[in-house]
Amino acid sequence: MSLPRIAIDAMGGDEGVRVMISGAAEARRRHDKFKFLLVGDEERIKRGLESHPNLRAASEILHCDDVVSGDEKPTQALRRAKTTSMGLAINAVKTGEAGAAVSAGNTGALMAMAKLSLRTMPGIDRPALCAVMPTLGENDVFMLDLGANTEADARNLVQYAIMGAAYARILTGKEQPRVRLLNIGTEETKGTDSLRVAAAQLQAATGLALQFDGFVESDKINRGEVDVVVTDGFSGNIALKAIEGTARFVTDLLRRAFTSSIRSKVGFLVSRPATELLRHHLDPNNHNGAVFLGLNGVIVKSHGSANEKGVANAVAVAARLLEEKLTERITADLAELHARLGNGAAGDLGA
Repeated sequence: MSLPRIAIDAMGGDEGVRVMISGAAEARRRHDKFKFLLVGDEERIKRGLESHPNLRAASEILHCDDVVSGDEKPTQALRRAKTTSMGLAINAVKTGEAGAAVSAGNTGALMAMAKLSLRTMPGIDRPALCAVMPTLGENDVFMLDLGANTEADARNLVQYAIMGAAYARILTGKEQPRVRLLNIGTEETKGTDSLRVAAAQLQAATGLALQFDGFVESDKINRGEVDVVVTDGFSGNIALKAIEGTARFVTDLLRRAFTSSIRSKVGFLVSRPATELLRHHLDPNNHNGAVFLGLNGVIVKSHGSANEKGVANAVAVAARLLEEKLTERITADLAELHARLGNGAAGDLGA
């Protein structure tokens, strides 16, 4: 049985065609069962494929020379959804020409186009942006929503928990990922009404393919004590940028400290294996590939500044989610949730 193609927006990202093609070629070496639809300027793509015969043999090119710019407003980009490489890659998922789309382009435009074109899955009110971050534990942590929706009520938060757990099961292999709601404290009385109601519903729905562990504070996100962190897009985006900023602060501080004197430079040489491990752990390319969960199709957002390895990881995420049938898992988990909570509560969740 042939697997669905993956559509690649070859024009997105800071470096465009070169990095996107090289990254897709690396992903093709990892997942040689997949074929690709490369969307963008045909001549530039062909030149990029010259050094990647393995990808060339598994790809079809859809010509398009219109590109969504990084600073373009989503409303403006929507008007050109039928002419841009991003819009055509998403449309390929809608028409069934591809099973997933990967883009490193404008996040807001990608979200707007994907929501309008693919619509949300039955039982899901709003899609959520989910990313993977490193932890001190054995597994990474999955966090959503990271900006697709600034607000979320209890129903949205419960749906996010279901979607995030389904995604985490695929990538971690855990049958019951540990799920927590982001809050200002771990006590049951803390937080907004939406948080407390969502917590009560998740606690009541026993037997799901997740382990609900209550609340988690932001300083514990990367400790390895939780697999899925659920929050609204406003709080999630702030938390994500604070974590990324702290990581850059630490690495810059170390770099400054190690170059401040001759003794410091000697110390750097001695501790280089440890600092290299730190650099590798904090490298965003190793965790590249945020997913828009809750849509009728798989859409993966690569970081705009991702290198070839980062793009390959984003494409590999798309391939894995297609292989493991993410959307079908979410549908089944939602049905199980409604059955566990009963008709009354299921109605509150949009069943």
